[in-house]
Amino acid sequence: MAYELAQVNIGRLVAPLTDPQLRDFVDNLEPVNALADAAPGFVWRLQTEDGDATAVRAFEWDAGDSAGVLVNMSVWRSVADLAAYAYSGAHREILRRRREWFERMSEAVTALWWVHAGHRPSTAEAEDRIRHLRAHGPTPYAFTLKQTFAQEGKVPEPGRPGWLCPA
Repeated sequence: MAYELAQVNIGRLVAPLTDPQLRDFVDNLEPVNALADAAPGFVWRLQTEDGDATAVRAFEWDAGDSAGVLVNMSVWRSVADLAAYAYSGAHREILRRRREWFERMSEAVTALWWVHAGHRPSTAEAEDRIRHLRAHGPTPYAFTLKQTFAQEGKVPEPGRPGWLCPA
């Protein structure tokens, strides 16, 4: 069985997307997403039928007092492909400026996990992975770019044989 890497990252907005403070962020969304779409190893990203990733509603339980939560979810061929995109070029420049647009968060905001090739994860799956990572730290079920786990020939799921992390 073949596997692909799912990733989700979230951010609590410091202001609504229509606020002038977020203009540079909003203006760069389309070009940065186009770079991701063309990056080696890119498979898929979450967006509405209209192609709007900012209109996806999820993680609302995590908004706190912010202006809302933005969700970025994608699937890649490998950890190396995702890392190469995330830490290079225009995306890296935007990443450096994230504090202008997003609240600082002390808990995990990014989670990675292996999925069967062709599977497109739901926002509910992503929420579960972030919650798990926050509660248990990196495990084969949900991990980070700093601490990854090999595919090991299976997709681990809690409560199923082969899952390597206690609840």
